[in-house]
Amino acid sequence: MLMSYAASGGSLVISSAAQLLTFAILARFLGVHEFSLFVAITAISNIAVHMCGLGAMECLVRRVARDRAMYPAMLGHNLILTAASGVALVLIGAVLLPFFFTLSPDPASNVAVITLMLATNIVLVRVIVLAEQIFIAHSDFASANTVVVGFALARTAAAGLACLVFGVASIASWAIWQFVCHVLVALVCWRALRGLGRPEYRLVREELPLGLYFSVPFILRAVRQNADLLVLSLVATAEIVASYSVARRMLESSYLSVEALNRLVYPGSARATVEGLQHAMPRVRKVLVAATLISIAAAVAVFVLAPILPLLFGQGYVSLVSFVRILCWAVIPLAIWAVAMEALGASGHQPTRAAVMGLGSVLGAALAAVATWYAPPAGTFVSFYIIEIAMVAASWTALMRIVRRDRERAIEQEPEAGMAHGR
Repeated sequence: MLMSYAASGGSLVISSAAQLLTFAILARFLGVHEFSLFVAITAISNIAVHMCGLGAMECLVRRVARDRAMYPAMLGHNLILTAASGVALVLIGAVLLPFFFTLSPDPASNVAVITLMLATNIVLVRVIVLAEQIFIAHSDFASANTVVVGFALARTAAAGLACLVFGVASIASWAIWQFVCHVLVALVCWRALRGLGRPEYRLVREELPLGLYFSVPFILRAVRQNADLLVLSLVATAEIVASYSVARRMLESSYLSVEALNRLVYPGSARATVEGLQHAMPRVRKVLVAATLISIAAAVAVFVLAPILPLLFGQGYVSLVSFVRILCWAVIPLAIWAVAMEALGASGHQPTRAAVMGLGSVLGAALAAVATWYAPPAGTFVSFYIIEIAMVAASWTALMRIVRRDRERAIEQEPEAGMAHGR
């Protein structure tokens, strides 16, 4: 397990570093104004990408981890839902977003650039992540890690080639490079998957509601995570928006060390909870201790390394260091409540998981938007910590309630089982 975590964590750390370098290159060459527009479009795409597929990926990991024979059906289920929802999301975005963002002075070109960015950051990203999750479902973590690292390095190479060699300095030009990069990575990923079997194109109907239960919290969470950024873009300067977006990216990067642990233990947790969540609680407690220690180490590392960020992103991001140092500690409560949510997901308690994450995200988005509107950016940071700490309390309360219920049910069933055995 330790070696597997080292490999999984190492792959995500490399991926995070590559993503950060990509972000830095784009921040320097696009400039503060264009980069702030890029961040806004990306924030919207981050919300939409969780809608794409309607939660079918989690169903694939859970079902295939328990029974490999389900892979063809679950793959076809994923491809149908990803294609249908992805096309719908891109079309809706292509119609609405040109009224709010101008990426090119020509209206037709503006629509084309936005459409290309949406297709890249919603559909193609979802397809590549699906390939990673398929390998995880088969416990092939080496291949999953290769997808993560390869994808990140490919984007960095594309950004370096586009900006450093060809002098790309606008979102319109970068959108083309980004699209081509993602297409190539997707083709390589799916070529690597051919040996696992062909898809069986049908909907696994019993998984549709569970997929929705799983995806809705992530959609609402994405809304919550990007509400502050979108409101901040309305009330603050481009420099504040750009620096805050980088700080948020640093927080997401530091969380990858915890995500590496969660993605590693998820298939095993799914198997351990077949007969009830209470049977996996010793495992969950160990994961909690490990996740907390890892998140503390990640926060300290980000705090210490924050002063070097202006060397990467440029001196124009004057608020960057202070923003990163304020936000970096939020990874600790985030890691703690994520362990509880992963346990609920692995055990199939999607309605409870959806209720906790959904309600927390709705209330959190409202709090973040109001706090950011009235007191940017201080209100943004305060609301962020309030939300994460509240999620810790809500998630673990929900988890322990289900564990108590499962234990009581198991105790009630023991006499009945004994009587049946006696007969």
